[in-house]
Amino acid sequence: MLFTRQKLEEQEKACLAPYGIRSQDSKGRQYPEEEPQYRTVFQRDRDRILHTTAFRRLEYKTQVFINSEGDYYRTRLTHTLEVAQLGRSVARALGANEDLIEAICLAHDLGHAPFGHSGEYTLNRLMKEHGGFDHNKHSLRIVTELENRYPDFPGLNLTWETREGIVKHETEYDVSDASDYDTELRGHLEAQIANAADELAYSAHDLDDGLRSGMITAPMLEGITLWQILVKSVGWEGGILDELTRHRLIRRMIGLEVHDLLRTTNQNLRESGVQSVEELQKLSHNVIGLSEDMHHHNRQLKDFLYANLYKHHRVIRMQMKAERIISDLFRAYQDEPGMLPKHIQAWVDERGLERSICDYIAGMTDRYAIQEHEKLFNPATRP
Repeated sequence: MLFTRQKLEEQEKACLAPYGIRSQDSKGRQYPEEEPQYRTVFQRDRDRILHTTAFRRLEYKTQVFINSEGDYYRTRLTHTLEVAQLGRSVARALGANEDLIEAICLAHDLGHAPFGHSGEYTLNRLMKEHGGFDHNKHSLRIVTELENRYPDFPGLNLTWETREGIVKHETEYDVSDASDYDTELRGHLEAQIANAADELAYSAHDLDDGLRSGMITAPMLEGITLWQILVKSVGWEGGILDELTRHRLIRRMIGLEVHDLLRTTNQNLRESGVQSVEELQKLSHNVIGLSEDMHHHNRQLKDFLYANLYKHHRVIRMQMKAERIISDLFRAYQDEPGMLPKHIQAWVDERGLERSICDYIAGMTDRYAIQEHEKLFNPATRP
């Protein structure tokens, strides 16, 4: 039996919850296209995102540790894949559209500059008089304008629902600006799940990477309630934290938090009484969430990570280096645009000099930015 797009749409209609978005109900694409015979519109969105240059570059962009720090720490790419896996798992349990969530998750960090949030803050400061820089907005620009892959339209021509999910990406550290996407409506269920998956993923893998790096040790975590719950649940009696035990603890952390998220969200959905996508988006609150106890435990862990990992002197040193590299590059290109590659110079008339420079730097990987800085500022390096 061949599973055509129509057959897949029928399966969605039969299996998804009433507040899950069916691909056949999509508001469509900005530029009309004939849809493929064996993929839904959201599956096509996912596949287009996977094949972008911006997605491949995530392999060499910082999560917490710069790529040169080691091969085993998370990068933006591995973080993105972990978010997508968590998103699909939560979606399957709640009756949401897995393909739509996967597309949103895979695209949510496409717009990140090199060197993580420190790179974003630096670009935003440098662009203060020229519209600023926000990685959520830049992710949308990548999929609607900057990726040049099709002769009939700019960008990827994604569906409205995928674009809305990207725009309404919001976590504790990312605040969205959805001015062009029904600001009176909350993100749809799939967008909310993507946001929650992002937060669960980075809390778990930042703790994992912090422990692996030695910047965080097990004794430092003894006062953290969630850590004590994890230690007790796996039966670890302390001592040296070996690699296998660390994996068990992080795996248990993800499992406990996903279970709590599903139970709490299911209760929220029942209490809300929503029976459609529109009803869910008109609520005054998000339905996705953790229980009060788990939220408190997470808050305590995040505060710990902020003080002991994100503000660790090694991480601060990397952030200062990143700020210096990006600032030097930006000002050098600004002073002498002729140093920009020819295809970047071609953007200037349409986008303006500063926005062209910003787009160029935002697309760089960590290692490319470091190499470019060496070429421009180290006299011994060949240009």
